[in-house]
Amino acid sequence: MIILKIGGSAITKKDAQEPTIDEVNLDRIAQEVSAYNDDMVIVHGAGSYGHIYAKKFGIGDVISNVNDHLYKLEGVCRTQASVQLLNYIICEKLHEKGVPAIGIKPSSFIETNQKRICVCDTKLIQKYIDNGFVPVLYGDAVLDQNEYFKYAILSGDQIITYLAKKLKANRVILSSDVDGIYTDNPKTNPDAKLIDIVTKDTDLLLTENENQADVTGGMAGKIRELLDLAEDGIESHIINAETPGNIKLAVSGQKVKGTIIK
Repeated sequence: MIILKIGGSAITKKDAQEPTIDEVNLDRIAQEVSAYNDDMVIVHGAGSYGHIYAKKFGIGDVISNVNDHLYKLEGVCRTQASVQLLNYIICEKLHEKGVPAIGIKPSSFIETNQKRICVCDTKLIQKYIDNGFVPVLYGDAVLDQNEYFKYAILSGDQIITYLAKKLKANRVILSSDVDGIYTDNPKTNPDAKLIDIVTKDTDLLLTENENQADVTGGMAGKIRELLDLAEDGIESHIINAETPGNIKLAVSGQKVKGTIIK
C-alpha cells in the first residue's frame, strides 16, 4: 500500500486571493494517479482553499475573548466548508479517470491536543481500502483539546505520518511544487543543490515560513513529519508534482528525481 500526498500548491493557485483550482495540473495529476491499481490512500493539501481562511481567522491562535471566539467559530466553519469543497472537486476528477475515490472528512473523526493528533480511529479507512476504494483525506480545521485555542489546523503531512504508521504503509510519496529538499530555498537561491537522501543526521538549512504563506509549517514541517516516519522504518520520497509523468513513475515504483527520507 502507498500513501500519496498531493501538495495544495500543485492543484490550486496557492497565491490566489480566493480559492482557485489549477485545472490543468489537477487533470494531469488525476490521470497519472489512475495508473496505480493497488491499495492507496491519497492525502491532499488545502492550498488556497484552506490557507486563506486559516490565516485570516487565526485558527490555532490563542482565543483572547468571547468575540474572538465567535470570530474563530466562523473561521472554522468557512475553512471546513472550503477544504471539503476542494476534496469534492478532486474526487470528481479522480472519478473521471476511473479511480474509485471516496472523500473522508478528517474533522469528522480526528481531534488534536496541542495541535498533534490524539483521537483518530483508522478502522473505517481500512475498511474502505479492503473494499477496493481509494480514501482521499486532506488538511482540515479540527477540534483541539487545548482550552486556550480549542481549534487547530491539521496539516496533510501530519495525517500522512499518522496513517502510514497505523495502516502499515509500504511507501509514502509526497508531491509538491519543488523537486525535493535543497541545501537552501531553490526559489530564492539559484545555487541551491538538491539533496538525494535525507536522514536525521543530515545538516539542513531550514526556515519555517520564509518566502511562503503556509500556516502548516512549509517544508520544515514536512521534513520533521517524515523523519519521524523514517524512525518506524517507512521511507518517503519527495517529488515535483508539476513535472509531467513524475507521479505516474513514482506510484509505479520507478526512479524519479527527488529526495528520499530514510
